[in-house]
Order: sequence, then C-alpha cells, then structure tokens
Amino acid sequence: MGVQKVSEVMTSLNHLTILSIEQATTLPFMTLRLVQDGARVIRVEAPPRGDPNRWVGPRVLPEGGQGTEFEEGMNAYFLPNNLGKESITLNLRTATGQTLLHRLINELPVDIFATNQRPRAYEKLGIDYSTLRAIKQDLIWVGITGFGPRSDEAAYDPILQARAGFMDLTGEAGGSPLLFGLPMVDLGAGEHAYGQVMKALYQRAETGKGARLDISMLQSAVSWMNSPVMLAHSFDIRSTRHGNTHLFFAPASVFPTQDAHVYLAVGNDRQWEAMTGLPGFETLAQEGYTRNAGRIAAVEVLNQQLASITRSQSTDDLLTACKAIGVPVSRVHHLGEVCDDPLIAENMVRAIDERTGLQIVIPPPPLMPEFLHSQDRVLTFPPRLGEHNPTIFGELGCDLAALKAEGVL
Repeated sequence: MGVQKVSEVMTSLNHLTILSIEQATTLPFMTLRLVQDGARVIRVEAPPRGDPNRWVGPRVLPEGGQGTEFEEGMNAYFLPNNLGKESITLNLRTATGQTLLHRLINELPVDIFATNQRPRAYEKLGIDYSTLRAIKQDLIWVGITGFGPRSDEAAYDPILQARAGFMDLTGEAGGSPLLFGLPMVDLGAGEHAYGQVMKALYQRAETGKGARLDISMLQSAVSWMNSPVMLAHSFDIRSTRHGNTHLFFAPASVFPTQDAHVYLAVGNDRQWEAMTGLPGFETLAQEGYTRNAGRIAAVEVLNQQLASITRSQSTDDLLTACKAIGVPVSRVHHLGEVCDDPLIAENMVRAIDERTGLQIVIPPPPLMPEFLHSQDRVLTFPPRLGEHNPTIFGELGCDLAALKAEGVL
C-alpha cells in the first residue's frame, strides 16, 4: 500500500474503531492511549454493574450537579483510565448478546477488538479470535492475560509483581519484599500491548492482513528484568533488595536537607570529584572514595557522612549547587508538586462532565499526539455505564426496551 498510506494510518487514528471488553487497569490503560491518538473506543461492559472498578474508590461525581449525594458506578478509581471512551452494556452469556457483538464487529465496523477476560471465557462469550476473524478478516485481535493464552490462572498486579521478581528487588536490604507504589505490571502490559497494536496497524496498512496479539502480563514484566535475569542466569549473581541505593553506583540515595529530602545520584568519578569541591563537601575528598568501587565498598559510611552535610543545607541551595556541576539531583516531590511542575502542568489532559461541571485531569502521555493537541488536550468525560446504548444499538435498529427486558443490555 506504500509509504504514504502507512504514514496516514500512523499519524492519526481518528478513523479507527476499537471494541474492548475491558475491566480493571491494564486494558483500559492501553485503550486510553488509543483514545489519545484519536481512535474511537467503545468499552463493552456486562450488566448490571459493569467494570468492577466503577465501584472502587471514593464517590466523587455529584449527583445532579449539587448537594451531598454522589453518583454510583462512577467512583474515583474508574475515572482516570476511561476519558474519551463510550460505554455499552451487553450480556455475552446470551445468544442475542453474542449476535449483537458480532454485528457490531461487522457493521460499525471494528478495526481492533480487545479483551482482558481469562482465556477459558473466549469461546463461551463468542469472542475467540477464530470466531471474530471469520466475521472480519483484517481484524486486529488483542488479548491481555496474566500468563498467556495457554493458562487460565487468575492474576492481579501484586500477584504478578511477586511472580516476576519485582517484589524480591523492592524494599530495604534485609527487609521484607515490597510492592512497587504503582501497578507497574498492569501499566507495563498496557504499554506493551499498545506498541504491538501500532506494529499490527503498520503491517495491516502494508499487507491488508489482521493479527492476533496475545500479551502475557508475566512475560511483559519479566522482559524489563534484563540485568537481574542475566546476572542470575548467566553468572549466578543474585540481585538483592537495596532500598533507595544503587547496586553499582555510589552515592545514589535519598538524603535529608534542612526542609525536605532529595535524591542525589553520582554516576561517575568526575561528578564525584566536582561534588567534593563544593563548599561544605571538602571532607569527602578522601583517597578511598576517588573511584566508584571504593565508594561502593564503603557505601553505608559514605552515605552517613554525606547525609550529615546535606542536612545542614537548604533544598534550594543544594539543588542549585549540584545542578551547576552536572550532578543529577531532585527534590523528592509530593504529587501536588509534580502537578505544578511547568513541564507537566502545561500539558495536563482534561475532561469536564457536562451534567455537573466537574473537571478531572490526568497527566499527559509521553509524547503529545497530534489529535490530543488539536483538541486542546480535552477529552470527553468517562462514560456512565451503558451511556451509549441508545446511540450505538440504535444504529443497528435494535429495540432497547425489548433487549433490556430479555436481560441482554
């Protein structure tokens, strides 16, 4: 189809439709990325309660726009990953529900179908790849599962952090394994799935062929473990928990100041030499610390000595001094400070609920897509459960009242 056609496909996705049976975090995060590229994402939810995440976290959406009552099924945990999407309800455990799903695949038409259901549910729900490919030959089918399509084992992010070795590497030396502060396996698998979808779209533009993409969250997580896996598997060297420090570089840790904490990371001997030339740091210009190997060997004592110096300085003074000599450093920010950072604040993505006027914001994607920029970084508010049933099923000529009575919607 040529370079020009591929370029058109990859620049904007506003001609694409994604039908997604999604819940929890990993797949909604992936389809949010597609929304930010301009794609139409329709989330398919099972009646009567839909995505369980709708009911998790504080109730924050005012009911009717005023008063103290809050709307159910639009709880805080659900909102951030679902801006810009549409929602329909469909009971795929009924023959009518499956027929309607298949009609949607064909008649919308759908370019990408995605699910994070467990594999044993694929055929029961009529969403297996072979069934949907028979309806639309060039369909890109995406399945995100805990352990790949051959396993039906249940999995949540913490379970996968444990199994992938993340927890074994997180925490203080000699302490208990800890979870990472974010659901990184969920988010990482979503990002990996997004990358594979981009590849599949490119191939489809070139060849006209669809694809089946099976994303294992476990494999996604372990794929980031290049160094620990190589050290353990090839050299029998086990990576261990090391708190805020680095296994191979020193000093690299959190240090106190007069008014906050900073993370300071010396990555080479030149930076160290420059640091020992700063006023107040001269006592660290010791022969044993000249090389990184010596600093690693004495890291506990070194960090104590450095902390006694940084504790006497203001955060701003320390940041200014370190940045002037090229030593990487940052204040340890709380989330309010992160949101106020000019590099983030000016690119925040927003959504405003037309019914209540409530505005929510999420951080910008790594690279601002052309579509999102053209929208002034504003997306539609996350959808209520089944909010788009009248529009979408109306296009198919369905009798909504009859379908509800039948238990399909």
